[in-house]
Amino acid sequence: MGKRRTAKIATISCSHAPLQPESTKRWIIDTLSSIPDLTHFGHLGDVFEAGAASVHPNEYDHDLNDEFTQGAGFLKDIREAVGPECIRWVCTGNHDDNLIAKDPRRVPKALRGLTDWKRHPEHGDEFNQWTWLPYEKTKKAIMRVGQFHCWHGFDAGSNSDQLEGLQMIQACGWIPYSLAVRGHTHRPVPPTQMQRTARIPLPYWYANVGTSGPLNPDWAKRKDTSQWGTAILVVEATWDKPSKLTGKCWDAELVRMP
Repeated sequence: MGKRRTAKIATISCSHAPLQPESTKRWIIDTLSSIPDLTHFGHLGDVFEAGAASVHPNEYDHDLNDEFTQGAGFLKDIREAVGPECIRWVCTGNHDDNLIAKDPRRVPKALRGLTDWKRHPEHGDEFNQWTWLPYEKTKKAIMRVGQFHCWHGFDAGSNSDQLEGLQMIQACGWIPYSLAVRGHTHRPVPPTQMQRTARIPLPYWYANVGTSGPLNPDWAKRKDTSQWGTAILVVEATWDKPSKLTGKCWDAELVRMP
């Protein structure tokens, strides 16, 4: 019987190009460069702010091409930091999906081909070096490595990390000892065991990688952002079919930006 492989996985989320602070970008690239033997990297979505596709008025000074330019540059920096052998993917976020969704309130059908980042004449090559998972509440949106599961996120309530984690674990067949990881809320949460009640734990865990974008954007001045933060989740997991795994076969650490 062959020796089981170990995957070393790093994930971030919600960079919202071109609003990402340069200091945050440098910290992420420096931290990723310092992680040895990284086998997988996932950006959990909202690569772009997609202000041009918002149904809410805004006063941004940038345009969509600025978003694509900075988004492609950030992904390229990550790709070079993690190395060519690292498996890379992006879980499309709600902001990203707004650019290509069949919703004429956001982008008219006749223009949607121009807002698809993978078809961009200058930066499409970089975007196409990544695997993009769709933004939908099904298992198609979930990247899985052993007992590790990740996607962008849909809900934002105070207990939504656990509730949505259970929904997505169910979509994947209730794999015991699953770690369910997402972004979306901008609130980083370390790996936490799910609870049926205060005294009865469940054999599942959740985590949230927070945001790698701005922590105090103009649009959020009237909102509570005190729990927002920047982090990278680093996971070591047995790289095998979940049906062949017994017990909890992963370990994870949430590394927060100082």
